[in-house]
Amino acid sequence: MSFLQEVDRWRNATETPSLAEAEAYCAQLATSHYENFPVVSWVLPKRLHQHFYNVYAYCRWADDLGDEVGSPERALELLGWWQGELDACYAGRVRHPVFVALQKTIQQFEIPRQPFADLISAFEQDQTVREYDTFDQLLDYCCRSANPVGRLVLRLAECDTPQAVEWSDSICTGLQLANFWQDVARDAAIGRVYLPREDRETFHYSESQRELRKSTPEFVSLMRFEVDRARGFMEAGRPLVGQVPRWLEVEIDLFIQGGLQILKEIETIRYSVWEVRPTISKWALAQMFTGSLLRWTKRRLCGS
Repeated sequence: MSFLQEVDRWRNATETPSLAEAEAYCAQLATSHYENFPVVSWVLPKRLHQHFYNVYAYCRWADDLGDEVGSPERALELLGWWQGELDACYAGRVRHPVFVALQKTIQQFEIPRQPFADLISAFEQDQTVREYDTFDQLLDYCCRSANPVGRLVLRLAECDTPQAVEWSDSICTGLQLANFWQDVARDAAIGRVYLPREDRETFHYSESQRELRKSTPEFVSLMRFEVDRARGFMEAGRPLVGQVPRWLEVEIDLFIQGGLQILKEIETIRYSVWEVRPTISKWALAQMFTGSLLRWTKRRLCGS
């Protein structure tokens, strides 16, 4: 069944699935999608597995409604429907399997509506905004497209203090920026430009140069600046690793190392992301995981 057929199925559904059916649906969705890091790893307490599946399923559906439905007009229509389902969930009315399962998670952890709504807002913005004039505008987008995910994770871990949220936001923003710089060519192919206009002008990277889609000296200087800035965000959030439950430390460290590795790969190819898409090898992933475990063990032995 295609995703659009799945959308039609649940928009027109007359029966509401049971909680068990809804949870199985979310678990299947979460475990069947490829990710650099699994939604649920072996260090995650079993009691939280289903809750992570439920949150992931919500994010997956919202993301696909923004990117997998064929046109911006259709995407806006369906994201509006998803917003309505979210509002109904918080009003106590659920029928889609994601919301049947998610409602239990929302109630148990008293999750506010805003992070879920922010994600929809960001995906709606993707349909109408194709480039950004200033870095502040791009940051605002990251605050709604990336940071809510970190906030939801902290909520499930019951450690979303103001300071932890600040560090998490910094990591999530840095990782989002790293993904943008990794995918400059891919985004250009679908008409999206995340390199702020003010930065392009600062480094004299003209529109005519950008249309050539080549890594000119001006582009390389611009990318060096953006890579350093993204790294700064992730490094600023690093203290979060020592302030979350033990089971979450490795996960947070891995996400930081993953973002930093993307930036390192961009540097390795001398910022030529127009010509080559930097990727993280399985060997590098294994090294990152081993390094995270070793750091976790050292912190435990030192009692920190």
